[in-house]
Amino acid sequence: MTDFTAYEVKKLLSITAAQPRLLSLKNHFSTSTPAMSQNNNADFKLDKLFDVKGKVALITGGGSGIGLMATQALAVNGAKVYIVGRTEEKLERVAEVYGKDIAGEIIPIAADISKKDEIKKLVEHIKSREKCLCILFNNAGISINTQQTEAKSAEEMSANLFDDENETFEMWTDTYRTNVPQLYFMTTAFLPLLQAAHQHNDNFSGTVINNSSISGIVKTSQHHFAYNASKAAAIHLTSMLANEITQNGLRIRVNSVAPGVFPSEMTASESDDKQKSHIPREKYAEKVPASRPGEDRDMANAILFLATNQYLNGQTVAVDGGYILSAGSGP
Repeated sequence: MTDFTAYEVKKLLSITAAQPRLLSLKNHFSTSTPAMSQNNNADFKLDKLFDVKGKVALITGGGSGIGLMATQALAVNGAKVYIVGRTEEKLERVAEVYGKDIAGEIIPIAADISKKDEIKKLVEHIKSREKCLCILFNNAGISINTQQTEAKSAEEMSANLFDDENETFEMWTDTYRTNVPQLYFMTTAFLPLLQAAHQHNDNFSGTVINNSSISGIVKTSQHHFAYNASKAAAIHLTSMLANEITQNGLRIRVNSVAPGVFPSEMTASESDDKQKSHIPREKYAEKVPASRPGEDRDMANAILFLATNQYLNGQTVAVDGGYILSAGSGP
């Protein structure tokens, strides 16, 4: 039997005690995973890459347009989707038409998200039914007034823009109120439920998607200064929220989608009996490099990407058929 000195015994005990800590550090900093050490082809299947099955989502303005496109994209692929708006009839119609024979659910809730009390009630309602909120799509928005911006003189331009009786401080305030503050108040109100998404869904961070617009990126006013200014604010607000949430160590991602021209009640002025809007393809044949307006599946692709990509945070994804390329972006 080998005899050890007191020094050698102390050294052996020290090494033995350190082994669990060294193993823990190795596992923490290791760049390899079990999936990387073997054939992981299954992880590249579409149902894995864009998996929203069983996820809980809430979409504002889900009764038509881009909100409805997002609702279908998520619900058809297995998510439980709460759609929120002020017109209960529209929401009920969406659930009736698009909620049948799908993997997920569409659940309508009438609420006015321009009021903090209503948002608080909405949070409590979701909290009473769900353990968490996985996906929040802040989609509701408005555009009130358009203007003639082209002019041949300073006098004509001033008359077009300043003397327009529909262009008022109240109109600017109403546009901003709908398009910007609701993103802030909805996101901050739902933070606890969004954070809980990570606890109840392995390797899935709660995610917020703000519907901004390429109108907040391009340098042209597109004949509506107030709308474009509000959408630029929405994009910057997205960045600030993403930063502050990350700085506080929360597992919540915040991004925005910036659509180009898509059919909606805002761009087409109306919806049909199935809550869908239509824009003639030829109308944008010369205005967009893609030679057409956006289609439902174009937006559905983007929403699924934003919702499921766990490495995307603080970004604005433009889905515009190349419109920004032709119009040019601002600073």
